[in-house]
Amino acid sequence: MAEISPASQQVRPLEIGDITVIDNTKLKKAVTAAALGNAMEWFDFGVYGFVAFALGKVFFPDASPAVQTIAALGTFSVPFLVRPLGGVFFGVMGDRFGRQKVLSLTIIIMAISTFCIGLIPSYASIGLWAPILLLLCKLAQGFSVGGEYTGAAVFVAEYAPDRRRGFLGSWLDFGSIAGFVLGAGLVVLLQATLGERAFLEWGWRAPFFVAGPLGLLGLYLRHAAEETPAFTQQLEKMEQEDRDAVQERPTVSFREIFSKYRKALLVCIGMVLVTNITYYMLLTYMPTYLSSSLGYSEEHGVLIIVVVMIGMLFVQPVVGFFSDKIGRKPFLRVGSIGLLVIALPAFKFVGSDNTGLIFLGLLFIAVFLNCLTGVMASTLPALFPTRIRYSALASSFNVAIIAAGLTPTVAAWLVEESGNLMMPAYYLMAASVIGIVTSFFLPETANRPLRGDTPTASNRREAHALLQQAHEHIEQSVLDVEAEIAELEEKLEALRQRRQRLADRHPDLE
Repeated sequence: MAEISPASQQVRPLEIGDITVIDNTKLKKAVTAAALGNAMEWFDFGVYGFVAFALGKVFFPDASPAVQTIAALGTFSVPFLVRPLGGVFFGVMGDRFGRQKVLSLTIIIMAISTFCIGLIPSYASIGLWAPILLLLCKLAQGFSVGGEYTGAAVFVAEYAPDRRRGFLGSWLDFGSIAGFVLGAGLVVLLQATLGERAFLEWGWRAPFFVAGPLGLLGLYLRHAAEETPAFTQQLEKMEQEDRDAVQERPTVSFREIFSKYRKALLVCIGMVLVTNITYYMLLTYMPTYLSSSLGYSEEHGVLIIVVVMIGMLFVQPVVGFFSDKIGRKPFLRVGSIGLLVIALPAFKFVGSDNTGLIFLGLLFIAVFLNCLTGVMASTLPALFPTRIRYSALASSFNVAIIAAGLTPTVAAWLVEESGNLMMPAYYLMAASVIGIVTSFFLPETANRPLRGDTPTASNRREAHALLQQAHEHIEQSVLDVEAEIAELEEKLEALRQRRQRLADRHPDLE
């Protein structure tokens, strides 16, 4: 790449033309396409978590009930090991060729692999090949999901105006929860209408077949959405600096990412850990905990969690909206502290025989989970600049997901080995401590441009307000720098005086 001339590095005043005004129609398309794709991803997770009890019997029939459950949840967790590979692959592709193209590819892989799970014969039909084929489909899902959530978060964040990024980003996890609700609701409906025998024979396959039409719809929406303004501007900037940049495309240096953005990577990992451990604990492991560990009927436990998730749908955009007013950090801190305090009481409520207390315990966890999910999609992309945003976020996110994805399996194993039904609560408390520590290092990103980007606005009036705000911020920064210079000059003068006093005491020093 050609070297940048000194003239091109000259800084000019920020003008109204530097602020991107987002087209509202394109914005709606982008948010809808991203949220629906994410809903499809979590539809599979929801279905798999809620039918894990049945899958254990279908694919691991010779094992004991406890081992069946752990094996089925283990098949759920193993694909998380390949998610970092998918994150690196799709992250690099997204930073080189664009977010929209990569998101279209991830949803195709996700839809096909989910659909194929419904086609796998049982262990009774093909023996060991049944769990092997199940694992292969889950690995394909894990690879594609490695670039799905992070790509969708980047896509929405780069489209969203600075003052609405929290609210618009919250719809991404709204799609996640909606996918869970759809998957779980379908499982409940099938179990109630078919009965246990028919559900085990063929009914469990039906939810996976729904992934086919959902995937086609998501692909259509993502193909219709345009590339993000931030990535388009990045390519234009590269083209101005080097006319061959359009052919070569931006390159990604992981050495640079790990050396220059280490703090941002660690903050991302911490936030993902506390959020997703709680996510998988509540929405994937809890149905199995209620049925296998506590002895509730599957329909009873699933129905309670579905009601809790419907409540989460209403809270999710509210958290995003207020995060644009008061910031992202308060929600991460409150959510993490809340989980630390409420984990043990919540699991004691869940372990009672009272339906109202079970619902209340799950609701406590869900509300504090909303505090985390409501700000994650708007917070994480803002930690990295455009040219490495997808790669850096996908890499750090999916490293953390390895640990978070093991939550259902580890929780089930801990309960089985220790016989202590409170072990999942202790696990959740450990995750909350990570969230509390992370909240002290998280930079506030609300109402500010994405790192290294120019401001974005919803309309011209807001653009003028952002310009004025930027100028005021610059003025304050200049005053802060001048104060620092004055303070340093005072220290320098004190050091000079000290040096002179020392020199006066030596005959050969002037």
